[in-house]
Amino acid sequence: MEIIETKIKDLLIIKPDVFQDDRGYFFESYNRQKFLEHGLDMNFVQDNESQSMKGVLRGLHFQRPPYAQGKLVRVVRGAVMDVAVDLREGSSTYGQWESVVLTGDNKFMYWIPEGFAHGFVCLEDYTVFTYKCTNIYHKASEGSIRWNDPHLNIDWNIENPILSDKDKVAPLWGGER
Repeated sequence: MEIIETKIKDLLIIKPDVFQDDRGYFFESYNRQKFLEHGLDMNFVQDNESQSMKGVLRGLHFQRPPYAQGKLVRVVRGAVMDVAVDLREGSSTYGQWESVVLTGDNKFMYWIPEGFAHGFVCLEDYTVFTYKCTNIYHKASEGSIRWNDPHLNIDWNIENPILSDKDKVAPLWGGER
């Protein structure tokens, strides 16, 4: 397993060891002991999965304390551009974002700690996206930021994504979140 640091502290790309042969492949998508050896002490309590078509954009979503969630995300099939925005007040990268392309082929994972907004846009039809969460979903604690907020200026590389009704009316950065 290889850990790749991003420009934002604590936001990590994880490249698992993938073993391939003529039968297919095998890899550990999570091994608590190996994560601990890399200094990643996570306690997952909920797993989620979604399937989406090309052009679907989900996010930017987050949970407020005490229900803030860390997420270990990956793509099982297809491809996404995954985005995390640092919402940790006092952080030197507060309000900055980072992205990574996750695919069923590259098997990369993205560790998004508590205190980040998260979203992704699907680059292929029938993309299956999974994430392990460190806290349960709590509807009253959820928040969102509009995907095309001009203050964040995220380059999603898409002009007219397919959005949920909730994401279409998400507040802008600095507004009621």
